[in-house]
Amino acid sequence: MGNPNNVTEFILLGIAKNPELRKILSAVFLIMYVSTILGNLLIVVTVVTSQSLRSPMYFFLMSFSLTDVTYSSVIAPKMIADSLSESAAISLKACMTQLFIDHFFGGVGIILLIVMAYDRYVAICKPLHYMTIMRPQMCCLLLGGSWVGALTHATVQLLFMYQIPFCGPNVIDHFMCDLFPLLKLACMDTRILGLLVILNSGVMCVTIFLILITSYVVILCSLKSCSSEGWRKALSTCGSHLMVVFMFFAPCIFLYMRPVVTYPIDKAMAVSFTIVAPMLNPLIYILRNMEVKNAMRKLWMKQGALCGHY
Repeated sequence: MGNPNNVTEFILLGIAKNPELRKILSAVFLIMYVSTILGNLLIVVTVVTSQSLRSPMYFFLMSFSLTDVTYSSVIAPKMIADSLSESAAISLKACMTQLFIDHFFGGVGIILLIVMAYDRYVAICKPLHYMTIMRPQMCCLLLGGSWVGALTHATVQLLFMYQIPFCGPNVIDHFMCDLFPLLKLACMDTRILGLLVILNSGVMCVTIFLILITSYVVILCSLKSCSSEGWRKALSTCGSHLMVVFMFFAPCIFLYMRPVVTYPIDKAMAVSFTIVAPMLNPLIYILRNMEVKNAMRKLWMKQGALCGHY
């Protein structure tokens, strides 16, 4: 199929139309973005430097934090800069690149949540075989699988979008290039492509969400014979994972499990899983995990002792 594009760039209208509100939001998002970077990198440094955080769970947590940093960095810096102007231009190639990277790292994060749920299942339901099953080779294989799965998802998504001709208008009422806002600008009937997007993104989100919920129900049901201390520790760990799952999947399902239409609330939903969720993830994992808190406390004490020595 030919792709007779007359459009070489798109105009992003941004997060809001009011100039003063845009400046306020730009400052707020800058603070949130810096918090995201610092919080997730703090987890990475803590896991790397702490001898007590050598289990597979923390290997995957570190990978998830690095994914959050990259995922947020795809969207947040440009959105913050664009919020200081009335509108911003993005070339067609840059738009497609942003779309691909966004869905790639978003896909990595989603699949890592499944991997982390599997890790918790093995740790709680098969504790005697945990280190045998979750050996380093298996952890690397699961991490590599999340990258391959995300690459497949993002590549299929990009191939869909490259089949679409854009001949005008070129104004996107959003702060980023996303699937449905782009489909609304297409010079063709997008009903079939819309269904493919729903299958590749919406159904994927719903399926993985149901798998995650089922896995945690199985884990909690297996705790009937455990002590109160075992219940408390498992609920703390699984509770933090479930909070992250709901924060990411609720807006994801809302945005992609529907026909090709756009709503004003779409921007808020996109902000929630591109900026808010990556910022809150470190807080959730730190506040609800005693081992991470203790490791961070030791790290700060060690750094304080080194500073005092010099």
